[in-house]
Amino acid sequence: MEPHLVALDVDGTILTHDGGLGEATGEAIRAVADAGHHVVIATGRSVVATVPVLEMLGLSHGWAVCSNGSVTLALDPTEPEGYRIEDTVTFDPRAALTLVMEHAPHILVAVEEVGVGFKVARPYPEGVLQGEQVVVPFEELVSRPTTRVTFHDPDAASEDFLELVERIGLHGVSYAVGYTAWLDLAPEGVSKGSALELVRRRLYVEPALTFAAGDQRNDLEMLRWAARGVAMGGAPPEVVAAADEITGSVDEDGLAEALRPLI
Repeated sequence: MEPHLVALDVDGTILTHDGGLGEATGEAIRAVADAGHHVVIATGRSVVATVPVLEMLGLSHGWAVCSNGSVTLALDPTEPEGYRIEDTVTFDPRAALTLVMEHAPHILVAVEEVGVGFKVARPYPEGVLQGEQVVVPFEELVSRPTTRVTFHDPDAASEDFLELVERIGLHGVSYAVGYTAWLDLAPEGVSKGSALELVRRRLYVEPALTFAAGDQRNDLEMLRWAARGVAMGGAPPEVVAAADEITGSVDEDGLAEALRPLI
């Protein structure tokens, strides 16, 4: 079989929501890589939070898309960290961050520092963000361009953030609402799909030989981009509508079933 680009979301697709990796899912991903396909992790996670997943899956070569498309890694075991940052796309967070905080001053906000962690207005609960957290004044949060801004409300639901975004309007950024009360802002026009298209061209893979699997709203563009887009069981209706097919949930090792034709 001619090599495909196989783009895989992490949380809710590869890993269960408590961070577990199903045996069948892990075996299927490794089998796809062994078959010569280009397995590309495509996640909303930061670089710091993505590296442990790459290690868990034994992926030491190839590419990874982080921060919902704002950061692209070239995996290289000869590099000190096992990767080099190939592409970053940034935006000025001041206007959007100011607008959100005016309407919801109680929520937590974090501004990404690529490869390090986050600058935060107030500390996030332990275990929620991976990497270093540095508490800084608001002016420092918006002092320079960034790849991503993340908002979180532990006491709310994803529908609350959908309502907030609709109510206030956000311009000059891309945004995605997570399965819990998360709101991620990225540079306008940037998504997992846009970053994967650049990876596809670097790999000289034909568009017809692209596969993607995901479970949440930040996967919409990626699923539409792929020749074969697979929504995980339990995905929101708009994610299912963007996909070509649906498989079992992450707890059912649905990804393993979807990958079977590639093995």
